[in-house]
Amino acid sequence: MRGHVKWFDPVKGFGFIVSEDCPTDILLHANVLRNFGQGSVADGAGITVRVQRTHRGAQATEVLEIEPPATGGHLLDEEEDVLSQSELAKLPLEPARVKWFDKGKGFGFANVFGRAEDVFIHVEVLRRSGFADLQPGEAVALRIVDGKRGRMAVQVVSWEVASRQGS
Repeated sequence: MRGHVKWFDPVKGFGFIVSEDCPTDILLHANVLRNFGQGSVADGAGITVRVQRTHRGAQATEVLEIEPPATGGHLLDEEEDVLSQSELAKLPLEPARVKWFDKGKGFGFANVFGRAEDVFIHVEVLRRSGFADLQPGEAVALRIVDGKRGRMAVQVVSWEVASRQGS
């Protein structure tokens, strides 16, 4: 079933999906999302799931695909430069581990395997990539550019999704 994320709260461990094909909201549990390789998902993200109807209502049993919320492009820096989808796709995915991310502050950092410098991750890049939050130690793949203040992520992809795509 195809729909979009109404809301998801990683602290509560669940959220809901709305779909034109289902008369009620569809429960999305954190474990089902984790099996896809993500610990969170952005509100408004497109999502394709397998659904099971139970006595408590419709529940997602498997996430098949997540598409980030529609945006005008991917932010490069504070001057609002953006990359097109084709320019973004040309950047390599680099394996990284989240050092820390503070949603309240709106940013965090990751370490790319084999490199010493930190990679900056802005909350807006995270949201445009389809995530709501990141946890310390979480494995991800990043598309990175060199910004005025160092390396910065312009896209975040879950490690499991990147691995399935052969990237």
